[in-house]
Amino acid sequence: MLNSALHGFVMGLSLIVPIGAQNAFVLKQGLKQQHVFAICLCCALSDAILISAGVLGFSELVMLHPDWLNIAKYFGATFLLVYGVLHFYQAWKAEQRLEVRPNDVPSLGKVLLICLSLAWLNPHVYLDTVVLLGSISTQYPDTQLYFALGAITASFLFFFSLGYAARYLQPVFQRPQAWKILDIMIGCVMWSIAISLLK
Repeated sequence: MLNSALHGFVMGLSLIVPIGAQNAFVLKQGLKQQHVFAICLCCALSDAILISAGVLGFSELVMLHPDWLNIAKYFGATFLLVYGVLHFYQAWKAEQRLEVRPNDVPSLGKVLLICLSLAWLNPHVYLDTVVLLGSISTQYPDTQLYFALGAITASFLFFFSLGYAARYLQPVFQRPQAWKILDIMIGCVMWSIAISLLK
C-alpha cells in the first residue's frame, strides 16, 4: 500500500516538474500574486481528474480512439501558438513591474479560463496523466487507488509550492528586464510545445 502510494508520488512528480505551459503560467501568476490559490487548485484538481480517469481505465478508451488526441492536438497547438505570441508581444512592448495596481488585476474568470485551457487543451497532459500513469498503475492491481492518491498528492504539492514559492523571486522581478526575459522564455516554451504537437 505504502509502496504503491510512494511510487505514484514519484512518478507523478517526475511528470509534472519539467517546465511546461501550465507550470510557466502558474509561476508568472505566483510572481504577480494574482489568484494564486484558485490557479493552483484548478491545476491540481485538473490533474486529479485526469489521473483518476487513467487509473480507472480511461487510458484504454483513449488508445481505442486516437482521433480524440488528434483533435486535442490541433486545438492545443493553436492555443499555445497564440498564447506564445502574446508573451512575445508583452516582452517587446510592455514595461512590467511587480507594482500591480488594482485595475491591472485580471478577473478570476479570465485567469481560470486560461488555466483550464492550458490544462485541458494539451495532449501531452493526457499522455502523461491518463495514458502513462494509467498504464503504470496496472502494476498494482490491488492498490491502484493508493498509486493514484500518491500521484495526485504530488500534483497538489508541486503546484501549490510553485505558486507560493514564486514570491521569493519578487526582488528579481522588480526590474522590467527580468519580466521581458521571463515572457520570452514562456513564449519559447509555448511555441516549442506547439511545434512538438504538430510534428
